[in-house]
Amino acid sequence: MKEIRLFLVQLLFAFPFTSFSQTTPVQDASIPKDAQVDVTVTDFQDVPLPHEIMVFRSKNYDKEYSGLTNDSGKFSIRLPAGDKYELFILGFKGSVSYDILDLPAPKGKAYYKEPQKITFQFTPPKNFVLENCNFENGKATLEESAYPVIDELVAYMKRKDDDRIELGGHTDDVGDDQSNMKLSLARANSVKDYLVSKGIDASRIVTVGYGETDPINKAKTKEARAENRRTEVTILENK
Repeated sequence: MKEIRLFLVQLLFAFPFTSFSQTTPVQDASIPKDAQVDVTVTDFQDVPLPHEIMVFRSKNYDKEYSGLTNDSGKFSIRLPAGDKYELFILGFKGSVSYDILDLPAPKGKAYYKEPQKITFQFTPPKNFVLENCNFENGKATLEESAYPVIDELVAYMKRKDDDRIELGGHTDDVGDDQSNMKLSLARANSVKDYLVSKGIDASRIVTVGYGETDPINKAKTKEARAENRRTEVTILENK
């Protein structure tokens, strides 16, 4: 039984898996043609990370298999042998590819008797912007195009059901400070109201209006101002 350990830094870097030489595919129908993979997902302090979805994408057949970690940060999955799998951790919006898991087909009557073990370590992101979460000009009314991304946040919070979040509203620097502060809070509350209407407990959501006080682009261009108008999600520490 071979144990594979992965170490990731801020969802960007990974060391390669230990790989095996490709062998002749199993021919005997009575011999198992798959392998059990036992996965453990933790942070860098070895604290288990529950409710994380890992996706295995087949390189040969373009099929996907996925597992969800339990409260101990673990799950098991069976994957067809004789294939290579690209691994992803499914994030709030989209996913990030990390490395390749190689499960060569054993020769003859050989098969995987023991599970292949992977320990996967990474630091989950603590904040992200709700891209395309737009409002009507000068109002806290959500535009129709905003709902798909907020629906993704709904799905994320239902999966990560222990997480509490801050919704931070931000405006550009057009208009007076006090009005922008009020508008930014009203916009954050509009997003919260939608989340609650979809079944998310209101106690899990804190709203803050930052107005124009925290720009991410200090230029005075139209593009910079559009970038500064945003709703930002911050994952809060559990009490």
